Amino acid sequence: MEGFMHHCHRKLPTLLPRTLFKALKRSYISCTIHTSPLVSVPSKPTIPPPLVSRLFQPSNFREGQEGGDMTCHSQRLMLQTGLIHPSNPGCFYYLPVALRSMEKLVRLIDEEMHAIGGQKIDMPALCSAELWKKSGRWELMGKEMFRLLDRHNAEYCLGPTHEEAVTELFASQTTVSYRKLPLLLYQVTRKFRDEQKPKFGLLRGREFYMKDMYSFDINEEAALQTYHSVCQSYGRIFDRLGLKWVQVQAASGNIGGTLSHEFQLPADIGEDQLLVCGNCGFSANIETMEQGQTECSQCQTGTLTESKGIEVGHTFYLGAKYSQAFKALFVNASNVPAVAEMGCFGLGVTRILAASIEVMSSEDAIRWPGLIAPYQVCVLPPKKGSKANEATLVAEKLSQSLGNSLPNLRGEVVLDDRVQMTIGKRLKDAKVLGYPYVVVVGQKALEDLPSFEVICQQSGETMFLSKEGLVDLLSKAETI
Repeated sequence: MEGFMHHCHRKLPTLLPRTLFKALKRSYISCTIHTSPLVSVPSKPTIPPPLVSRLFQPSNFREGQEGGDMTCHSQRLMLQTGLIHPSNPGCFYYLPVALRSMEKLVRLIDEEMHAIGGQKIDMPALCSAELWKKSGRWELMGKEMFRLLDRHNAEYCLGPTHEEAVTELFASQTTVSYRKLPLLLYQVTRKFRDEQKPKFGLLRGREFYMKDMYSFDINEEAALQTYHSVCQSYGRIFDRLGLKWVQVQAASGNIGGTLSHEFQLPADIGEDQLLVCGNCGFSANIETMEQGQTECSQCQTGTLTESKGIEVGHTFYLGAKYSQAFKALFVNASNVPAVAEMGCFGLGVTRILAASIEVMSSEDAIRWPGLIAPYQVCVLPPKKGSKANEATLVAEKLSQSLGNSLPNLRGEVVLDDRVQMTIGKRLKDAKVLGYPYVVVVGQKALEDLPSFEVICQQSGETMFLSKEGLVDLLSKAETI
């Protein structure tokens, strides 16, 4: 461009009147100045709403087909609605809609772990047998552990848990000061257990996602403070999800340690037998109690009643079980090396996802914890060719404006564009999928004072709202 203008600059005086040539020259200089690079702040792009017709959400059942030998409705619903797809026994594909929900759950867990000082890491899934032999658990784990040999005949396992790995990591840091403790390291990764009889979908699988946190403290008192802090954060997670939960006294099993609690969601399908005192609230896994015990040992007056639960979290105070074996030391206030006190804390991410559907849903429709619903809002345009057909454009504009004008709904609004289907059929689908809010755009949206039918699926309430009323309602939807 510069060369072209320089050429024109030499030729134009002979072709144009002097005044016109001067005017063009001033214009060129002005353009050159104003088109110089400027620093600009990019604005967020307008995001079109996802279309239901484009979602990869294949149903694994035909309408009216039974779920075969599936005995829990969370498994049946998740397969039926295309949230998961079976692979090998105890293994599943997590499809886009389910993955959205799981990512939200992980964000919630991250928030609570960061709030108590947790730092996120990622450890190898492939773990050396030498680590497990050093802790004495290589043989103890038995057939539940997936074991393999590499080409050099070195033994490895697919990590079912990572106490050994994280303790070795800490032990490799030879100059950790007591001032850096407590240190809380956690990850959210796939875990592997060779379940003899995987069942109930994501509730008991061979490959699953778990959040596992490991703590290092200067002494037992500090370690127990960390232990209770993590337990409280677990309670906040379940409260924010709107789930009924109970913290129960539990056995340490092959993890080890001297103190352990499980976090259970009461459910008839649960595999754990619980004893709960109606007087003081004491609760325990039945395996920690004497057989036939009915009197509460804590308050001495209450009666223990039996119930079932789904374990979704487990906490352990480990003491020096692993840190002693791996020489996980820190430098104390006296400048002397000392053995760290440890704890470990697990949350079953995929199990929470399935268990929340199990305890909140009906037999034929999913109900999500609002915070982790894959999408908050589904907008339904009228059927193609119906009297309200002109409202289709209104629905499209509404879904886009809601998703872009309300910060909490950015990326949370989906448009059911399958307008060849009746509103009734799409409403039925929306009910099964459990969108917290369904907005039906019909004839009333074309009136002088437009209104929209809004169905709140959590409460079952239906209302007709103006656009302002709709925006006000949806602006209060809590998202993460």
